[in-house]
Amino acid sequence: MFEPINALGGPLEPCSLDPKTGFYRDGSCQTGKENPGVHAVCIYASDEFLAYSKKVGNDISTPMAQYNFPGVKAGQSWCLSGPRFAQAVQDDMAPHIFIHSTHQAMLQLVSLETLKKYALDL
Repeated sequence: MFEPINALGGPLEPCSLDPKTGFYRDGSCQTGKENPGVHAVCIYASDEFLAYSKKVGNDISTPMAQYNFPGVKAGQSWCLSGPRFAQAVQDDMAPHIFIHSTHQAMLQLVSLETLKKYALDL
C-alpha cells in the first residue's frame, strides 16, 4: 500500500463504511500496486452519475450477490476507479467528490485543480 495521504497532502479520511468501500474494503480509498484500477477517488453518487457509469460499462449500482456487493445508491460515497473518474471528467459527467478522502495517487490521473472543482469538502 502507498502512504495514506489525501490529494491535499493531509491524512486520508474514510470514504464510506456503509457500504464498506475501497479496493481493500476497509472504508478508505487507499491504493497500492495490487490495485491497477486505482480506486482512489471518493465520489458522492448521484442518480445521474450512476446511470452514466452504467451506460459506459462501469455498473456500480446493480447488486452482485456473488461478490457480496449491495450496489451503490444515490447519496452514498464510493471509491471509484481513477481512470473512470478521468473519463467522466472528459465526458462532462464527473460526480462530486470528497477530496479529503481521495488518495494522492489521483494526482497522477487528473490535476489538483480538477479535483478541487468537484470537491464538496473544501
